[in-house]
Amino acid sequence: MCGQYPTNFRRYFRNLPGALLASGAILLATAGLPAHAQIGGVLEEITVTAQKREESLQDVPISVATISGERLNVLFSGSDDVLALSARIPGLYAESSNGRAAPRFYLRGLGNIDFDLAASQPVSFIMDDVVMENVVLKSFPLFDLKNVEVIRGPQGTLFGRNTTAGIVKINTMRPSQESSGYVRGSWATYDTVNVEGAVGGSLIEDKLAVRVSGISRTRSDWITNGYTGQKSIGDYDELAGRVQLLFTPSDQFSALLSYQLRNLDGTSSIFRANVFDTGSNSLNQNYDRETVYYDDGDDNPQGYDSNGFTANLQWDLERTTFTSITSYQSADGFSRGDIDAGVVDLTQSVQVPAGITFDPNAPTFDGPALTFPGTIIVSSVTQDGADTTQFTQEFRFASQPEGRFNWQVGGFYFDSDLEVTTESFASFGFAPGSQQDTIVEQSNSTWAVFGQGSYDLSDTFTVTAGVRYTEDEKDFEVLQFGQLWLDLGIPTFIAGPINVDDDQTSWELSGNWAISDRANLYGRYATGFRAQTIQGRDVAFLETPSVAQPETIESIELGYKTELLNQRMRLNMAVFMYELDDMQLSVIGGAANVNQVINAAKGEAVGFELDAEWLLTDRLLLTAGASWNDTEIKDSTLSTAPCGSGLCTPLDPVDPTDFSGRKVLLDGNPFPRAPETTYSLTLQYTAPVGASSELFFLTDWAYTGEINMPLYEAVEFKTDSQFEGGLRFGYRNLDSGWDVALFGRNITDEDNVLGFVDFSNNAGFVNEPRVWGIEFGYQFGE
Repeated sequence: MCGQYPTNFRRYFRNLPGALLASGAILLATAGLPAHAQIGGVLEEITVTAQKREESLQDVPISVATISGERLNVLFSGSDDVLALSARIPGLYAESSNGRAAPRFYLRGLGNIDFDLAASQPVSFIMDDVVMENVVLKSFPLFDLKNVEVIRGPQGTLFGRNTTAGIVKINTMRPSQESSGYVRGSWATYDTVNVEGAVGGSLIEDKLAVRVSGISRTRSDWITNGYTGQKSIGDYDELAGRVQLLFTPSDQFSALLSYQLRNLDGTSSIFRANVFDTGSNSLNQNYDRETVYYDDGDDNPQGYDSNGFTANLQWDLERTTFTSITSYQSADGFSRGDIDAGVVDLTQSVQVPAGITFDPNAPTFDGPALTFPGTIIVSSVTQDGADTTQFTQEFRFASQPEGRFNWQVGGFYFDSDLEVTTESFASFGFAPGSQQDTIVEQSNSTWAVFGQGSYDLSDTFTVTAGVRYTEDEKDFEVLQFGQLWLDLGIPTFIAGPINVDDDQTSWELSGNWAISDRANLYGRYATGFRAQTIQGRDVAFLETPSVAQPETIESIELGYKTELLNQRMRLNMAVFMYELDDMQLSVIGGAANVNQVINAAKGEAVGFELDAEWLLTDRLLLTAGASWNDTEIKDSTLSTAPCGSGLCTPLDPVDPTDFSGRKVLLDGNPFPRAPETTYSLTLQYTAPVGASSELFFLTDWAYTGEINMPLYEAVEFKTDSQFEGGLRFGYRNLDSGWDVALFGRNITDEDNVLGFVDFSNNAGFVNEPRVWGIEFGYQFGE
């Protein structure tokens, strides 16, 4: 465990006055508001499952935010994937350098920038009560949703390892005895077509219900490869479906059986060469959203298939409920990319397109070459494939929600296998253009036992405590070594079998004080851990695998939740601080072009979150959110090699112990990809038309403040003040269930930088383009 917070942690509170004063001002102001300031409609009560039982959001002593209904559906109207959730909930950030296949999530500034398909994440992704461990499984399309819960802070007691930052929890619609369903179809810019629907109801009255749902998302190629002159990049064709059966033979037993599958055939991330000038983080003349220049990589194709089965069984006993959740999930596929993102012509004879920079004599590893856009040092094409399976089993006993004491105890088992194939065409001076296929296998098994109890000390104060013991083991093995390395006599012992294991105890303690019927104050102390990590990607490039020790966290959180103005306003806020011991970090790219995991001595963070809803009138709803994170890596000796020579402008001091003079110190840097601030805003309005129809309007906006993308700090790889907005305007007939709407995503056509590649040139990749579209929908039943 991390032990006591160090005295230098107090320095963070010098950065908190604004946050605390703002929170205090809101608290004092709302305390003086009358409990029944208005009469009319009220906000709907929000039910969450952050503690594995249904509870009111306002009663849970954890910082939790939810998104549902129109506010959720509008995010995906332009056929966006799960990354559309980024910054829509305060403190949540998401990005990917693997197209639509491997998202990376960050909460309270904590995440993992590693793009490898074997990378572990400190933000857990749970779909219908099943953890989706591998990043490919996390990318399953979102459709037919009840809501999305974002549970902030370590959740090690009830949800286990790899939740040091928190959880993104997806809850889909479940079968019911009532007939219900919907269908939506839309067309948008770039021939973007989205068709989604669900239907369900009773098969056997009061005994068996079904729900079948599915989605199809397609887009045509919309990016021109300026090297070939063909519009051949950017398309995707994605299909996914889910079938659920709910069997209720008696009042005491229910069985929810679910099967889902997905097929994705599309384009991986679009890298763009030399879109940053040295000394600037602004996109330069080489950037054109609809044009790239690829001489290899087959226009960056991507394809994945996945499927999974879950059985959720529940027995209601006299005083307890027993739950068994069994699940098997699998996925396999590949992503291919022109990583240098440009043209490397050793013949120096290719015609350079007008308007972009070029180097007629670039010093590549294979000799002088004509390169564009700009100077490219390494020609690199990589294809990564993942074949992963996971099995999970959870048993849980829980008390019936009655009396002063409520409890739950359970056990959890997880077993997974992952085979990653890396096909590299980067020459690095060896046989230009040759292919190196390396296959590594990682297996992971873990088991845990846990318990949690809540006791009402009085009618207004509840204390909750929980504990979890976990054992985790990982194995790593090379199944195939690059043939060129074998031909050159390179020994394979650099990647011998690796086994690591560890056991950890996580616990939590919280108190919730109901200061009135509509206001709660809470405090929470929680610990957790991220299991040991093996990163073996560099085996493909003659480097030994790296191993990071477990990361542990201690977190303190204070929160205030209230409903005001006769339940027309909901205001929830939290301030937090946490400390990580042996913080796991990923060293990606840089001058050495490596992918390694390391441990920093410590990581420290402090911040706050604010979630607000206000029903301004019976037909006008405003929601707003804000977060602030101050994060810092604490390790006086930790260093890494920044970008390739002369590509960027490092801001960190040089490591005096590094004789090469290439490494820089990381002590004091912010966590990578940690937004300092996020803000979100939605405005939703309906206007009646006659007795049974209405016009509706919704606009949503998200903003992220300063982000330092790599471990090191450099002028070129910082972003700030990035935002996106969307809108939806339409007509709905309430009697028939039909509606039609016009919508737009990224309506101001922002070019937001989401990532970079720094070993060959100053490459980057950006957000989704602006799209406008029209949608028709029909729904019936519930």
